[in-house]
Amino acid sequence: MENDILDYFILPDDVLEILKSGKEIIIPESREELLNLTMGGGENDTFEVSYDVPGRGKVVEATVARCKNGFAINYPEPYMRRREPNCMVIADDKDTDKVRYKDRFGEDFEPLRVKTFQWLKEQDLIVMPFMAGDESLGYASLVIAPKNAGFFVLALADIQGFIPKDKINKEFKPLSIIFVAPPFRHTHFGGKQVVVHNRLENMQELFSYNLYPGPSAKKGVYSVLLDIGEREGWITAHASTVRVITPYDNIMTIMHEGASGGGKSEMTEQLPRELDGRIHFGTNIVTKEKFYMELKENSELQPVTDDMALCHPIYQDTNKKLVVKDAENGWFIRLDHVTEYGSSPDLEKLCIHPKEPLLFLNIDGVPNSTCLIWEHIEDSPGKPCTNPRVIMPRGFISNTVDEAVEVDIRSFGVRTPPCTKENPSYGILGLLHVLPPSIAWLWRLVAPRGYANPSIIDTEGLSSEGVGSYWPFATGKMVRHANLILDQIQNTPATRYVLIPNQHIGAYKVGFMPQWIAREYLSRRGGAKFRPDQLTKSKCPLLGYSLESLKIDGEFMPKHFLQVYLQPEVGEEAFQRGAKILTDFFKQELKKYLTPDLSQLGKKIIECCLDDGTLDDYINLL
Repeated sequence: MENDILDYFILPDDVLEILKSGKEIIIPESREELLNLTMGGGENDTFEVSYDVPGRGKVVEATVARCKNGFAINYPEPYMRRREPNCMVIADDKDTDKVRYKDRFGEDFEPLRVKTFQWLKEQDLIVMPFMAGDESLGYASLVIAPKNAGFFVLALADIQGFIPKDKINKEFKPLSIIFVAPPFRHTHFGGKQVVVHNRLENMQELFSYNLYPGPSAKKGVYSVLLDIGEREGWITAHASTVRVITPYDNIMTIMHEGASGGGKSEMTEQLPRELDGRIHFGTNIVTKEKFYMELKENSELQPVTDDMALCHPIYQDTNKKLVVKDAENGWFIRLDHVTEYGSSPDLEKLCIHPKEPLLFLNIDGVPNSTCLIWEHIEDSPGKPCTNPRVIMPRGFISNTVDEAVEVDIRSFGVRTPPCTKENPSYGILGLLHVLPPSIAWLWRLVAPRGYANPSIIDTEGLSSEGVGSYWPFATGKMVRHANLILDQIQNTPATRYVLIPNQHIGAYKVGFMPQWIAREYLSRRGGAKFRPDQLTKSKCPLLGYSLESLKIDGEFMPKHFLQVYLQPEVGEEAFQRGAKILTDFFKQELKKYLTPDLSQLGKKIIECCLDDGTLDDYINLL
C-alpha cells in the first residue's frame, strides 16, 4: 500500500505517515462503492456509526437506514442536526478576524493535531480526492476519514464531486485536506461541533471533529475557496442563481443572496399552487384572511447555482454584468417547507424516484421503505427538526446550466417576523424593493440572519452573518471582503439590485411566496428597470424604493403588500418603529467595518448610514 499511495498523491510527510500506517486505505473507484461504504460495506439494512471514546465507551454519532430511494442519516443528538454557527476556529498565525484556537481553548493546536494524526493512523480509512470549486480552476483537495464514516464521504462526494481512483493525476497535490476525527468532539470540546482551520504556506488543513457535513464537507470547502479568493482578489458569492424563461420567451437570470434560511434553495424551485391551481400568497395572522392569486403559467426554470457561485475573473465579460458559475457538484437542499404530500411536487418527484440512491439527513426513514421528504425526524415529541435535508447531485436535476452565466438581477433575501401595531418589528419589508448599489452593498455587509432561522442552532432575535452573508465560513479579514464586494459592485454596473423578504410581510404570513412572485414578475417585465413614476422612495432609506404597483398576468397585487405601512394591522407608527429597529441594527453592525483598511468609498457609504442619510445621498455616492 505504501507504494500505491506514493504513486497517487504528493503529500506532506506527516500526512503521508498516516496513509503508510498499515491499516486499510480505500481510494473510492465509483459512487456505487461509496454507497456500499455508507452501510459499512455490508448488506445490512441499518448501520451505526460509532466510536470508542475514552472515559465514555461506545458513542453512536449517527445511524444509517437503507431505504428504497437512498439512505436516511440521523443523529441521536438533536444538537448535531444543524450547523453550530460558532464551530470555526483558526489554528494558524495568519491574518484573521475569527477566533483563534489558542484564544478559545487556552493552548496551541499542535498537540491535538498530532493526536488526531495518531488516531487516524489506527483507523481503516477512506481517502478521496476532489476539486474544490470548478474543476477548470484546479483547486485539488482531499478528505481522509474513518471507513465507518462512509456516509460523510458520500455527502462530500455528492456536494463537491470526486475523482475516481483510475482518474487521479499521478501528481495530485492537494491545496486543502479535510481530516475527519469525531471522537475528539467528546474528549476535547465538550460535545460541541468544532472545525479547526490551519492555513499552512501551500495548503489549508481542515479538522472536522463532527459528522454533520454542513460545517466541513459543505462550508469547510467554501472556506477554502474564500481564502483563495481573498488572496487573489475575487469572491465566491453565497447565492443561488436561476435562469428564468417566461411563457412569453423573455429570458432573465437572477442571483439570490442572503444569510442561511434566506431563500437561496427556494429561488430555484417552482411556485407551488393549490389543487385548484390558485396561488395562496399569504394569510393575515390577525384576521385569518387568506389572499389568493391567479397566474396562468409558471415560467421555466433553469438552475445555475444553489448556494455557492464562483465570481472568478476568468468568467467575467465586457457587458458590465456579473458572471457566475456553480462552485458545487450537488446541492444541500433544505426540506423544512415540505410538510405534506404536494408541498413541492417537482422536488418530491426527484427525491422519491431518483436516478440513483440519495442521501437524506434528519428524515424519518424506515429501512426498506421509501424515504418521504415531508416526514421529518422529531427533535422532541411533537417538534419536527427544522433542518431536514437532501443532497441532490446536479446531474439528477433536469435543465441545470453548467456554463457561466450573466446575472441581470442580484436579489437579497431576508427572513422577516410579523409586524403589527401591538408588536412592531423589522417585518416592514414590502414584497419587492429596488435598491441602489450603495444600499445593496450595505445589505451584504450586514446580511441579517433574520427570523426563525431553521439552518443553525441560535435563532433568537436579529443577528448578522456579515460580509456577503458568507462571513461565517471565511477565515481571513472582514474588511478585505467588504472591499472586494464593493469593487465587484462597481465593476458590474449593468447588474441591478432588489430586496425580497420571506416568512412575513407585515401582518401576513407568506413563506417564500414573495420571492417566487417577484421572480415571475421581474422576468415577465424584462428586468428591474423602472420608470420614476413606477417607484416611490421608501419611508425607510435602507429599503430603497418601494413599488407603486405590481401587475402580473393582468392582476394587481394589493398595494399594502408593496408598502407595509398601508396595512391597517401595521400603520405608520408601527412601521416607523420597525424602521428604527432595522436602522439601529445596521448602525451597530456597520461600525466594525470602519477601519483604516476600508476603501474611501466604503467609508463614505457607511457614514451615510450612521448619519441617517437619505436615499438621494446614497445614490449620489454610487
